[in-house]
Amino acid sequence: MIDLHTHTTASDGRATPAQLIARAAAARITVLAVTDHDTMSACVAAAAECERAGIEFVPGIEITAVQDGVDVHVLGYFVDGTSAALDAFLAEQRRRRVDRIRQMVSRLAALGMHLDADRIVAPALEDATKSAGRPWIARALVAGGHVADTREAFDRWIGRGRPAFVPRLAAPPDEVFARIHDACGLASIAHPGLFGRDEWLSGFAAAGADALEAYHTEHDQAATARYLDLAARLGVEVTGGSDYHGDETHGARQPGATTLPRERFERLKARRAKMT
Repeated sequence: MIDLHTHTTASDGRATPAQLIARAAAARITVLAVTDHDTMSACVAAAAECERAGIEFVPGIEITAVQDGVDVHVLGYFVDGTSAALDAFLAEQRRRRVDRIRQMVSRLAALGMHLDADRIVAPALEDATKSAGRPWIARALVAGGHVADTREAFDRWIGRGRPAFVPRLAAPPDEVFARIHDACGLASIAHPGLFGRDEWLSGFAAAGADALEAYHTEHDQAATARYLDLAARLGVEVTGGSDYHGDETHGARQPGATTLPRERFERLKARRAKMT
């Protein structure tokens, strides 16, 4: 099994790198990518754990871009985590994430839900390589008794269009593609079925996207077939994975719940080899 979309505690996942790889090994995963949001800080530890477990490791990342006010998640694969230019870009992305958390906590306070913003963002301030996200607020809302679970936190308060939502400031997709390419990586549009802008995908391919994530836990068979067909027509590759977080907000999925066929992974590697 090949899972190219997982998250750890370096961003909004609940599993440490060691815990993630242990679960991946138990699921008999043979190839694993860690794709934390706007950080690659878990990749070194994850790579070492994968080597011990006999799992092929792919260094990855998920960078959030914005187009016309809509979040566009871009997965990067085979990325050089030592790239100074990428590191500086990601540091700014993470700084904006902390600012956004503080703004949303302020809006929640105006709505009568008082949370400790300093405590929520503390992990990102103590370790600047960690990436803050809305799930951190959702968990604080649960702990404070304001909602029953993190799903309710998003649905009632911090999801797009809800009272405490604050739009994201981030780079446009074409810049994100370029940043990933500059770090010797491939760029794939994550879960295109979730943001519902299929009309943008041809433009993304023309601007440098190398692949579409056709295989995703929240894509049904029809969606998967649609993106396989679209990828073929656009001349891009296909990626896939579980989007494992270990958090009920993202469903009860486990590593390997959605996998990428081996032949698709080999094609992805062949495309990467042409870049070097």
